[in-house]
Amino acid sequence: MEAKEKYTLNDLVDVVSRLRGEDGCPWDRKQTHETLIPCMEEECAEAVDAIRKQDMENLQEELGDVLLQVVMHAQIGAEEGNFEIGDVIDGVCRKMIRRHPHVFGNAVFSSEEEQKKYWNEIKEMEKRERNQ
Repeated sequence: MEAKEKYTLNDLVDVVSRLRGEDGCPWDRKQTHETLIPCMEEECAEAVDAIRKQDMENLQEELGDVLLQVVMHAQIGAEEGNFEIGDVIDGVCRKMIRRHPHVFGNAVFSSEEEQKKYWNEIKEMEKRERNQ
């Protein structure tokens, strides 16, 4: 991979794919969703710590580490034939659009409480649909 002035999300996906590829890193190649749990927990905790300390420089780095975990899990999901990073992105975009009809649709809420109530109703409906 060539050095760039600025890398993109697609570059990160390519980096992770190569790390887990045939000629990749032995450690990265043997990781599973389960073996990466401690890494995900640690990186999320470090991001939260940076937020609490209002350390924006460190937060940027820690969010990168959390994003790496997301991309790694998506790569494993793709290798197992379950889902890809595009599915993760599509799912979260659809969820946010669905849960924000006052932004992406014509809904009008009279208060933040009403909007929060709608959010929770949609969340419960989504949960019921997943469990069917």
